[in-house]
Amino acid sequence: MIKRSNIDNIIVAGKSGAGKQPRIDVLTGEFSLEQLSTGNIFREYMGQFDASGYKGEISQFFDDSAPSGFVPDGEIEDAIRKATGAEGDLSGVVLGLKAKANINAGKFVPDTITNALFEKFFSRTGYKGMVLDGFPRTAEQAQFLIDLSKEKGVSLDLIVLVENEDDLIVGRTVGRRLCSDCGKVYHIEFKPSKDNVHCDKCGGKLKQRSDDVEDRIRSRLQEFYDKVVPAMKILEEAGIPSVVVNGNLEVFTEENVRRSVMEQVQPLLDE
Repeated sequence: MIKRSNIDNIIVAGKSGAGKQPRIDVLTGEFSLEQLSTGNIFREYMGQFDASGYKGEISQFFDDSAPSGFVPDGEIEDAIRKATGAEGDLSGVVLGLKAKANINAGKFVPDTITNALFEKFFSRTGYKGMVLDGFPRTAEQAQFLIDLSKEKGVSLDLIVLVENEDDLIVGRTVGRRLCSDCGKVYHIEFKPSKDNVHCDKCGGKLKQRSDDVEDRIRSRLQEFYDKVVPAMKILEEAGIPSVVVNGNLEVFTEENVRRSVMEQVQPLLDE
């Protein structure tokens, strides 16, 4: 049983487009937790690098012969300090550079760098009080998280897997439209704007994200089966309880979403 008052961290996983965010909102509200999103972590540290003002060619720091794929951190820091006059701790800037260098080169960010980015950000919270969104996504990341939680003396209390059918995800995601000005989200079938062209809120033009097309969506779905499913298995084998929550409700309301989550979680709680 999980004691409600002693929950340190909850992990939320699911296919891209399965409907994780509304379920995360339920968990953060019910258990007084905060959301820790891998996407936000990457943006944070890549933003630190951008803010450093370094304008040199970052691919020069790649070193395929090194375990990390990069030259030593000290060498990178020296180059940044020399070019920008930066002082103080540059570890976050270096991590942001490494992430950006891989993304710019069209590469997956290696687990070693993702793990380092995650740990640095997670440390700000005291390694607890979080709903982990987007981490872990690989078996190596899962084992890293288990080892880190043991080292820091915190618990991973629950896995919430948001389930949804692939074809439903494809249909919902292909039809998604975003306002190019304010970012408001619509759907051409389920949540259209008045004219399906412009945003009802600000009048901005609606657009389809470049990765919201079927071939890219199915590629992301396959990545879930290939990487995330093995990661969740490692967590479950470590003794972390898990529940499956339906991401496709016939009637979508805040109360129905809350009920669908808590009906699965409540039996595991020791109030």
